[in-house]
Amino acid sequence: MSTFTVKHAAVLGAGVMGAQIAAHLANAGIPVTLFDLTAKEGPRNGVAERALAGLRKLEPAPLASPDRLALIAPANYDDDLARLKQCDLVIEAIAERLDWKTALYHRIAPHVAPDAILASNTSGLSINTLADALPEALRPRFCGVHFFNPPRYMRLVEIIATAHTRPEVLNHLETWLTSRLGKGVIRALDTPNFVANRIGVFAILAALHHTQRLGLGFDEVDALTGPRLGRPKSATYRTADVVGLDTLAHVVGTMRDQLPQDPWHGYFAVPAWLQALIDQGALGQKSGAGVYKKAGKDILVLDPATGQYRPSAGKITPAVEAILKERDPAKRLAALRASQEPQAQFVWSLLRDTFHYSAVHLADVADNARDLDLAMRWGFGWAQGPFETWQAAGWQALAQAIAEDIAAGRAMSAAPLPDWVAARDGVHSEAGSWSARAQTLRPRSSLPVYQRQLVAERLVGEAPAPRGDTVWENAGVRLWRLPGQDSGLAILSLTSKMHTLGSEVLQGIQEAVARAERDFDGLVFWHEAPFAVGANLEQVYQACQAGQFDMLEAMVEKFQRTSLCLQEARIPVVAAVQGMALGGGCEFLMRASHRVLALESYIGLVEAGVGLIPAGGGSAFLAGRAADLARATATPNEVFPYLQPVFQNIATAQVSKSAPQAVSMAYAQAQDIIAFHPDELLWIALRVARAAADAGHVPRRPRAAIPVAGRTGIANFEMALVNMRAGGMISAHDYRVARSAAVALCGGEVEAGTVVDEEWMLAVERREFVALLRTPETQARIRHTLDTGKPLRN
Repeated sequence: MSTFTVKHAAVLGAGVMGAQIAAHLANAGIPVTLFDLTAKEGPRNGVAERALAGLRKLEPAPLASPDRLALIAPANYDDDLARLKQCDLVIEAIAERLDWKTALYHRIAPHVAPDAILASNTSGLSINTLADALPEALRPRFCGVHFFNPPRYMRLVEIIATAHTRPEVLNHLETWLTSRLGKGVIRALDTPNFVANRIGVFAILAALHHTQRLGLGFDEVDALTGPRLGRPKSATYRTADVVGLDTLAHVVGTMRDQLPQDPWHGYFAVPAWLQALIDQGALGQKSGAGVYKKAGKDILVLDPATGQYRPSAGKITPAVEAILKERDPAKRLAALRASQEPQAQFVWSLLRDTFHYSAVHLADVADNARDLDLAMRWGFGWAQGPFETWQAAGWQALAQAIAEDIAAGRAMSAAPLPDWVAARDGVHSEAGSWSARAQTLRPRSSLPVYQRQLVAERLVGEAPAPRGDTVWENAGVRLWRLPGQDSGLAILSLTSKMHTLGSEVLQGIQEAVARAERDFDGLVFWHEAPFAVGANLEQVYQACQAGQFDMLEAMVEKFQRTSLCLQEARIPVVAAVQGMALGGGCEFLMRASHRVLALESYIGLVEAGVGLIPAGGGSAFLAGRAADLARATATPNEVFPYLQPVFQNIATAQVSKSAPQAVSMAYAQAQDIIAFHPDELLWIALRVARAAADAGHVPRRPRAAIPVAGRTGIANFEMALVNMRAGGMISAHDYRVARSAAVALCGGEVEAGTVVDEEWMLAVERREFVALLRTPETQARIRHTLDTGKPLRN
């Protein structure tokens, strides 16, 4: 693998994008110098300092943990350019003005270290033109590196070579971006707006055109182009608001100015109503109004016919809803094309024109179809890229339908489909993906970094990810191993919906651990996100309705024994966590002997939201952790101070917003490994398991001596709860649930300082949990969450 590393980085430009790129570099533990202009008033670094202060306020949070901010140093171009000499990577992220960028390059060039990579985050300016402003010695180390906003969360980074860029520079940068920053890297061509924005913005323009042509409401279109179409909830017009209407207009302007020969050039303009919003300062989410705006609790949407806002209530018609629910993609697209419903015609027209545009321009914008499809997945959040959708629906049949619409004048352009379309049955295959430029199939990258992605996502038509060899399985759990990897290690994966933890899963985990102890050296607890969203609430609710509380208590004890079997296994158990790990999922990962966490891991004990407390061993575990912390002080029996933050998190159902935050919340440990790329989790976890096994794994036994806070601790928590209840901040049932959490953490109604064992603590949390299940209020909360996916405050 590449030996290139970044010990120190610089970002030039402290605007919204530059500051967030700096934040993500800091998330990876890299010291960053953030440059901007010298402030006209106040501290000379004031511009960069204000940008850093703003990072704390942005949502979603660009910083994985507030302490990462200390890694970013503010600077200005007049005083601090000498600092560039210590930087291995310099990213320019100033405004999209060619003259400003080239002027800056002239200033910084003498200060860039001789082996450093210089990259521009331009979203559409020509990288080759920018390279012309650099000294010849620097050009081989210069390229484009286009992050998508927000950089922490958006997976896509497009890297763009110039005619001078050395291939090893691109390989080093791709490897580093992939593994260290967790990015999906696409090699884009130096064409306006590169790959994702070129296709994605065209899709928005096509939606604008067909919205007007068919007389649909903006909210109606968003209902059609969101999750039902495999797109994000923000769909089309909400996405425009989030991006910023002015930003969208700028990108469209780039296409209009730089692509005069494009067959769709006549559509490269924003409609009058959108330009009017921009002129009024209604730029979308950042200004408080755009296509949508909030009025109190109501969401209003613009009616372009009147220029006024109205309540948003767009819905899909029943007939079109039925078509969109069709599981067979060929039948679904054929039905959309055949339907006379305006909504169906909209969806068909949007897809057809996006397919058409992508095919015509594939050779212009991307090396191959895989890069284009992945760009749309990673940069725009589409479930499938346009070529995937086309291929899944039957390549030749759909190609014929598109060609017929072109011939009939129904498509947005009369440009014919490229000849290669008719000559193929698809663009993705096990041998590779079609390159229209090279007229051949391109295999996936052979860079060593991708060997770490044992189960990387696959596109329609590609060879599926390896499933491995099943050792044992039941209805909720699969124990398996992966050929080509360490034969002494097994993998435990949940197969239940959303990886909920029902009785079959609990039984399956216990059986899988027992088999792994017998036949393997170590066990990795891994599957794709989410890690686990907690107990199977439907099973719990049905048992409550049947009055089966003895059975429920036995089920809770089984839950606890499952947690303990992960902790007490004779072999190392490594929890490889990504996405949500809630309730029982959090309890399981805490009990594992080791953890590897994806940066984007959202971990918490959220039982209070359904009127319950952690009872899968979580309360007992955290009480034991508090006792360990107290034991290291001069007052080893005073555990209450260490319980306070834990209680606050449990009572308010707090969830970490990142893996580092989970460490600060005591759900993970400082020595746990944090992986930035989720596709590397399994590779890393297998190596952690092997290292632990070879080092001589020693199981953790249940704690035999836990000093507890007892009734004094409970009373202290009650005082805070009484005040909150009196102030109307919590309901009577909120009070009861929180008090139960306090009882479980404090070891029950015993004297403060009483020493108990873990079995005692487990019995207390189990008793409190079942008592809450008997209450109508908790049962109502469970039912409401099952029906709506939202918590009930009663």
